[in-house]
Amino acid sequence: MANEAGIPSNRTQEFRRMTAPTRLRAEHLSEAMGLTITVPRLSWTPPAGTARQTAYRITADNGWDTGKVDSAACAIPYGGPALHSRDRFEWRVRTWNADEHGTESPSDWSEPMPVELGLLHAGDWTAQWIGPEEPEIGAPGERPGYALTKTFTLPAAPHKARAYATAQGIYELFINGHRVGDQQLTPGSTSYNTTLQVQAHDVTGLLREGTNTIRAILTDGWYRGSFGYTRDADMYGKHTALLAQLELESAAGTQIIGTDSSWLVSATEILSADLMSGQRVDFRTADGGNPRQPGTGGTGARAPKPRHVVVRPGSFGELTGPLAPPTRVTQELAPVSITRLSNGHQVVDFGQNIHGWVRLTRLGLPGETVTLEYGESLGADGDVTRDHLRPHDFRTPGAFHDAGQVDTVISSRAEGEVFEPRHTTHGFQYVSLQGLGEDLQPGDITGCLVRTDLERIGTFHCSDQRLNKLHDIVEWSFLGNSCEVPTDCPQREKAGWTGDWQLFAPTAAYLYDVTGFSRKWLRDVRADQWDNGIIANISPSPGPAVTSAEFMGFTNGSAGWGDAIVMVPWEVYLASGDAAILAENWEAMQRWLGFVRTTAENKRHAVRAAARPTPAPHEQYLWDTGFHFGEWMEPDGPEPDLFAARSADHGIVATAYYRHTTDLMARIAGVLGLDAEAAGLAELSDRIQESWETEYLDPSGRVTHATQANCVRALAFHLVSPGHRPTVTSQLADLIRGAGTHLGTGFLATPYLLPVLADNGELDLAYELLMQDSEPSWLTMVERGATTMWELWNGIDANGTAHQSLNHYSKGAVVSFLHRYAAGLRQAPGSAGWERIIIEPRPGAGLTSASTTHHGPRGLIGVQWTVSDGAALEGIQDGGVLTLSAAIPAGTTAEVRLPGEPAVVVGPGHHTFPAATGADTAQPELMRSTL
Repeated sequence: MANEAGIPSNRTQEFRRMTAPTRLRAEHLSEAMGLTITVPRLSWTPPAGTARQTAYRITADNGWDTGKVDSAACAIPYGGPALHSRDRFEWRVRTWNADEHGTESPSDWSEPMPVELGLLHAGDWTAQWIGPEEPEIGAPGERPGYALTKTFTLPAAPHKARAYATAQGIYELFINGHRVGDQQLTPGSTSYNTTLQVQAHDVTGLLREGTNTIRAILTDGWYRGSFGYTRDADMYGKHTALLAQLELESAAGTQIIGTDSSWLVSATEILSADLMSGQRVDFRTADGGNPRQPGTGGTGARAPKPRHVVVRPGSFGELTGPLAPPTRVTQELAPVSITRLSNGHQVVDFGQNIHGWVRLTRLGLPGETVTLEYGESLGADGDVTRDHLRPHDFRTPGAFHDAGQVDTVISSRAEGEVFEPRHTTHGFQYVSLQGLGEDLQPGDITGCLVRTDLERIGTFHCSDQRLNKLHDIVEWSFLGNSCEVPTDCPQREKAGWTGDWQLFAPTAAYLYDVTGFSRKWLRDVRADQWDNGIIANISPSPGPAVTSAEFMGFTNGSAGWGDAIVMVPWEVYLASGDAAILAENWEAMQRWLGFVRTTAENKRHAVRAAARPTPAPHEQYLWDTGFHFGEWMEPDGPEPDLFAARSADHGIVATAYYRHTTDLMARIAGVLGLDAEAAGLAELSDRIQESWETEYLDPSGRVTHATQANCVRALAFHLVSPGHRPTVTSQLADLIRGAGTHLGTGFLATPYLLPVLADNGELDLAYELLMQDSEPSWLTMVERGATTMWELWNGIDANGTAHQSLNHYSKGAVVSFLHRYAAGLRQAPGSAGWERIIIEPRPGAGLTSASTTHHGPRGLIGVQWTVSDGAALEGIQDGGVLTLSAAIPAGTTAEVRLPGEPAVVVGPGHHTFPAATGADTAQPELMRSTL
């Protein structure tokens, strides 16, 4: 089955994939180049059709051979020869499968996976930090890009060559005119004071005998550019710098070429580049590192001649390899329309709100300035509007910062000239091109989606196209907010807000493999933690010394935001089964809980103290002081006032999270084998629950601060005892009905709303809310043409006016209800890594079919059901037959629960179950696996 060259055919390779382990990973990465972990964790997925893995064997080309190991494990730490800087090995695995009769058989060998280490020690570097000399530094957003260049001679072409590079700023690397790799925005976004990623590349094919040139383009990036809502700049330093080292092996020997004082620096065509403001390019500007392109005709300003760089002081201690997949252009979009307005502007609609940039090939006449204004919405005049994206200037009440997101380009008319601003990013569906006299054609402009290259592992589809569209826009919203870190929005802030990710992490982990992505971010969260245990609102950040002293520093430490240090690792553990992520964050969790507990035990809210001078015994467990965002952005609620929130009493929210975090940490301690800590935390959690109930329930068992959000949390976080749950459920249902069957939750409680209703006897009401199509609701977004989730429920109001960000994924956590309730797939309580699952479709709202898949650590899980005889036209309860099909992977057991049927436990394989439709007979468990 090989071709004439002896290479296995595609059919052979496909067969091998079916009969051999797949999805080999090192540290959860499919590309393990430049790792700085000397004992990487290796994992695989058993072959399709495996009933039960009984053993495995790993071999590597460095001599490591485990032999046959009797184990069902699909992840183990590397156990071969000690690894050092630059070491490389390829490993492969085979497994043994036992069928239903106990007969054991081996699989084929997997395809090999290479793993290569980077530079582990400061002593591995001979290169020096270098940068441009800048006698005067321009204003943020106005600083140019620089080219740093070195030309050298090789006596022979290398048979092995590696490039190691990083920067304080954003860099691109070129060798002999060819861009190195396809990664974007390198070195990536991290808390640079403690962590700076190094990219490692195999560049053997780019080098040649004789003269060679290595060239880097360097701009401000996250290091010193403007950033976030407050447009702070110079957060990590005032000077950009580059560190690069080429290591070459050839017949002539080993040669190392590193950045040093011999490198030259010159201007580039990049007049300015800023992540928030945009990028300005003048292709007429000569670059001293490259010859002038033909066709420029000598027009334009000439750049100064190249000059020597300056060597900058720099540390090597914060350098590290990758934990997450790289950032890339993962998809390209063609325009769906191009409209020339009466003012001459040409408005391009890509039909989808994305994060990234455009690639423009029609640049106009030489000297003609073309301006590109990016936005999510159009104004009444049909042109792009950015007004809704302007952030407040907190230092000047009533004033706003500019929204940014504007690029400019001046053409030299050189052959093949392309504008692709890779040193900035934007959030946009529309681009207004201004100053281009020629008519733009669809092939002239391309939208580039830029994000961390995460593997998709989950899907959903159902019989209602509105819900399919809802699911689609939630996915797109996540794709637009997964560039380097989980961001809140890709235009106004681009910031790694803790609260947003803790809300959406369970949904994201079902749809995409976010294990490495989350580990990378959590490393920054730990680095940014304050000495007193406070978790910073945003990570990466310049660190506690800076964030604690900022003008808005008082907003850090809020309930629901700081709790991300506990909730996110727990969710990633449940999704991956890898307890190492719990261990990595355990100390930070303890410090956060220490801050919360100390605050609760030693401080009382002034209003409570005035009303009750002598504190009641339960008050030591109330967390009612300090700044809290609270529920945040409730529909029809008051406008947020951050300064007033400093003294407001948010105890009903904060104490709820105190209870929830303590409960989760008790479970985490149990997973880590810390039995004494687990017992102590469980007892503390019980005391907090009792105190919350004492303080915030009236004698009839109703929540005293009667909002939908508070009732949802009371049920979701088990804040009320079993006897009070029916009362609070009824109170919540009354509040919803009283709002015209509309939701009233804001930021924190929305992910829990539908599951709380479904699990407390109100499944029909949950579906009514889901299918509500008047404001506020999810389907309002669908009806008004959203392509991503909005920050506000009225992101586009009834008049078509945009309000705030139109790409915020947090409200999209609702689609987990579709996965776990409508389609019916969820992980069983006490399980991690999808080892035990529950399949329990709970359809409603006239759905006649639904399906979902999830590729867990053990393989692909699939659930699909249909209702026959048209029974679901008025609801599944009207009779008919529900037919369920399920695919269960190796090492997994599934409990199948269907209406009117006893629960059935099945193992790996494909299964089909018919059941008569009837009343909902679900056994309640909450949707979110944290609970």
